[in-house]
Amino acid sequence: MAAQAETLYRTRVADAWVDYNGHMNDAEYARVFSLAVEALMDRIGLDAAGRARYAYTLYTLETHLCYCREVHRGEPLRVALTLLDSDAKRLHVFFTLHDAEGNTLATSEQMLMGIDVASGRPAGFPEAVAAAIALLPRAGDDWPSAAGRRIAIRRG
Repeated sequence: MAAQAETLYRTRVADAWVDYNGHMNDAEYARVFSLAVEALMDRIGLDAAGRARYAYTLYTLETHLCYCREVHRGEPLRVALTLLDSDAKRLHVFFTLHDAEGNTLATSEQMLMGIDVASGRPAGFPEAVAAAIALLPRAGDDWPSAAGRRIAIRRG
């Protein structure tokens, strides 16, 4: 993972997230990453007050989630963010889910789109939000190795 990653969100594996296999259900990894998007929104000024002030929000356009290790009931979780790219209205982000020892449990690469709430259409980031985005940790040329992967059955 790129050294520039910033921890955005912390939680623990809730009892309700544990499945019949005795570890966190695959859908709950997506929940944790969704909560990390909300933490990112807070970080860039799109908390509840910011969304109301700017009539602006983020939508998730695409997600690529990779499962690396099992995690069990009650274990602490930490989600770190690296910004892979951005433009006037989109964020290409990479989240890494870690356990207490810093092991990678899962990754989630996502494309997020800025949306004008009134029109329901894509729109450029409000100026203050764009300024906050400029301060996010960027991967630069040091992209995480799991970023940009595609799903495929590798043949010979």
